[in-house]
Amino acid sequence: MASIDSRRASRRQVLKGAGAMVAAGLVGAPAISKAQTGAIKIGVPTILSGRVAILGQTSVGGLKVVFDKFNEAGGINGRKIEMVVRDSKGAPQEAAKVTRDLVNNDKCEIILDAEASSGAFAVQEVIREMGVLCIHSNSETSSLTADPKLHVPTAFRTARQGIHDAIGGGDYAAKIAKAKGLKKWATCSPDYAYGRSNTAEFMEYAKHFDGNIQVVEESWPKLFQPDYTEVVTKLLNAKADAMYSALWGGDLVAFIDQANLYGLFDKQASFMVNLGDYGVVDQVKQFPQGVYSGGRYNRTVPATKENEEWYQNYVKTQKHKPTNWSWENAVAAEFIVEALKKTNGDTNGKKMAEAIKGMTLKSQFGTKGTVTMRAEDNTLVDYIIGYGVSQSKEPYVSDFQASAWEPIFELEKQWKKKQGYIS
Repeated sequence: MASIDSRRASRRQVLKGAGAMVAAGLVGAPAISKAQTGAIKIGVPTILSGRVAILGQTSVGGLKVVFDKFNEAGGINGRKIEMVVRDSKGAPQEAAKVTRDLVNNDKCEIILDAEASSGAFAVQEVIREMGVLCIHSNSETSSLTADPKLHVPTAFRTARQGIHDAIGGGDYAAKIAKAKGLKKWATCSPDYAYGRSNTAEFMEYAKHFDGNIQVVEESWPKLFQPDYTEVVTKLLNAKADAMYSALWGGDLVAFIDQANLYGLFDKQASFMVNLGDYGVVDQVKQFPQGVYSGGRYNRTVPATKENEEWYQNYVKTQKHKPTNWSWENAVAAEFIVEALKKTNGDTNGKKMAEAIKGMTLKSQFGTKGTVTMRAEDNTLVDYIIGYGVSQSKEPYVSDFQASAWEPIFELEKQWKKKQGYIS
């Protein structure tokens, strides 16, 4: 048996070693903090089943376009990227569980959260505990990055942000409302964080730019709701001049197909921020004419050689058309690749976050050929925002009008002050 003195010495060595581990940030951190060799595993929680599976399919497509190119070029220090994709089924609790499993069991070193807003807030709290780099590539709910109480230093957003679309879209809608006398408005948006906040923000700025606008009816169908008969009936009875909707994906397709049976779109002007996506317009059985749609992804917006080449390459390699989620995820992947170059392949969450914060990338999706990860709140800016008139055939949108960022920045600052996010 070891002597008391030897046992004390051993205990001192253990404590000394533990102290060194704490100083190095290894205690309490996931296993990925150990020697970084082999593939760089990136966990991707997303929605791959059900009515809105298009979100996951086209998100993964956007990632693959970038990561495949990175791997074909040899990766970094001999390490290539391996995506580990998991289906959250659109359930927040499942999204949180999947994210934990990706880090703890699959040994993923980075999380690329290709979730809808319903799951992104749950993923954000997991990342707060884990400390790994996370990029939210689909959630557009403004508070995710705007609210300092929700801030996580290693979490970023490459998805468009709701308040940005609301200011640009509200300005666009107000001009049309003034020209056509659209005073009475109804809304129809999904009943969860994104739908509620997006709609409130859009109508706030539509009223800001046109004081005659008033909301006379609000409808909040559940996410993935199968039957919209009651919703459509409410909208018809409201006899509104115009309607705003933040429905998206398969839910938007189902709503349009059912609303067409009652002639809803013939009786009012309609503004649908998410109608412009390929894959959505393709699935609508009877496309409503003259609906105003927000800018999602379109090969003609911007009408540049770079954008057309990106579209053609995407379709060729992924075997389906890109959506808004495709470009948002492609940009997320590009930020990760550039950050890996800056850290020389070190995937430590803090080091990757320091590399990404404030980074500007050359991008065909930017208003001036670039997009920037704004340092003050870890969210993407300078991407293309705008509205146009949707149509059932190529180019699917006409008379697209891009929004200027200068007034968006100014009004966003005022909005943040009103929310108590900044002083």
